[in-house]
Amino acid sequence: MNRADRLLACVVALLWGFNFIAIDFALRHFPPIFFAGLRFAVLLVPVLLLVPRPRVEWRWLLGYGLCFGTLQFVFLFIAMDVGMPTGLASLVQQASAPFTVVLGALLLRERIGGRQLVGIAIAVLGMAAIAWHRAQTAALLPVLITLCGALSWAFGNLCARKAAAPNPLHLSLWIAVVPPLPMFALSAAIEGPSTGWHALATAFTSVDGLAALGGLAYTAGIATVVGAGLWTVLMNRHPASSVAPFALLVPVVGFAAAWLVLGERPHPVELTAGAVVVLGVLFGSLRRRPPELRSTGPREPVAAEP
Repeated sequence: MNRADRLLACVVALLWGFNFIAIDFALRHFPPIFFAGLRFAVLLVPVLLLVPRPRVEWRWLLGYGLCFGTLQFVFLFIAMDVGMPTGLASLVQQASAPFTVVLGALLLRERIGGRQLVGIAIAVLGMAAIAWHRAQTAALLPVLITLCGALSWAFGNLCARKAAAPNPLHLSLWIAVVPPLPMFALSAAIEGPSTGWHALATAFTSVDGLAALGGLAYTAGIATVVGAGLWTVLMNRHPASSVAPFALLVPVVGFAAAWLVLGERPHPVELTAGAVVVLGVLFGSLRRRPPELRSTGPREPVAAEP
């Protein structure tokens, strides 16, 4: 990955890290499955009217929408609603990175370099240290549900890779056509047919409701349109094993945002482990340039990494 694409990957991590704060605000008012459908429903009409359908096979579009758009957020929102702490959720969700690398190697036969393996191992070690320190604050079930969301994200990454959309932004926006119907149906069956709609109707009548609408706007507009759009561009340009490790930066942003906005004070162990995550991502994503070949004649410049 070149320097510009590494910067874009860091921007996505920043946007997605703050997205957990937006989700926390939204789930104080909306039931989780209904909110998962609502975040895509607000994009559905503009996408159908203004965005051309991506020129990809329907199976990859539906697979991306089902895995990345539907299952990931249903699992994540339910986990946070049943007690998964915001900071820990931002960490465990990023298990999608090693999941993506492993699935990419198994299903797409992508080659994993030794430097990438070491970098991911270092980053996962940092994640494990944070999880070990925070394990006492979360029950096992929310953690397992969040891991299911991370695995769904990984499968969505592979679908985006296989789709190879000529315009990746169109693909990331068109996933909005998949989640609303199954999510609203699931919400009606589990949360009640009128619970979510009543929450939406009363959102303008309380401070929590207005904060939830702000969380909805951030989640749908910034995290989905901008963040997922940039992420899809990167997944289209580079192997999954090169892009996925940058998702490990999201929990670092998530912990910092929870500290600033929610007043959560991270322990020094968490801060140290977060630094380990950053170092692991950087080590795995940066490759050494080959040394210039010595010759008796004029030397041609060494090409930069693509």
